[in-house]
Amino acid sequence: MRKNVLGAAGTAFGTACVTVLALALGTAPATAAPTSQGSGWEPAPSAPWDVPAGERCAFPVHGEPIVDEVVRRELPPPADGVTRTAYKGDLVIRVTNKETGAHYDADVSGTALVDVYASGAQFWRVLGPVLVGVGEGNLARGLYVVDGAYTIGIGPNGTKTVAGPAVRTDSICARID
Repeated sequence: MRKNVLGAAGTAFGTACVTVLALALGTAPATAAPTSQGSGWEPAPSAPWDVPAGERCAFPVHGEPIVDEVVRRELPPPADGVTRTAYKGDLVIRVTNKETGAHYDADVSGTALVDVYASGAQFWRVLGPVLVGVGEGNLARGLYVVDGAYTIGIGPNGTKTVAGPAVRTDSICARID
């Protein structure tokens, strides 16, 4: 796992670690490591999740955090109708092919600053690896560890657009097929 150092809020390209699956797949938080009181950071854990065959991979997939030290901090909104949240902390998700039992432990301890709009759209500024499930977007349908310095735009309908000067993708579906 990599350790991340945050710059001042709003000045670093990515200012926190993201539980991408929790937001991208709509899962609810479960448990996380405690944070120091008064720091402004609160636990932002990821719950286990399941995706049916054909939605991301050709086979059903199960994901479960095996390391989850993610915390979040609400930041001042950049505009009316927008919330801004920073995420940080180590996160390793075990992604399992439910048909074969093959699994991959994805270290997705990237950092991100996430803006959520009243329409449901989101804009992520990311540095490092995060796990992204794609149904529709500029990446093929799948489940990816996306790494580098990049942004993720998520439309109100869930369409995802990954862009940036330094983006690498690793297909988790291919790893556990």
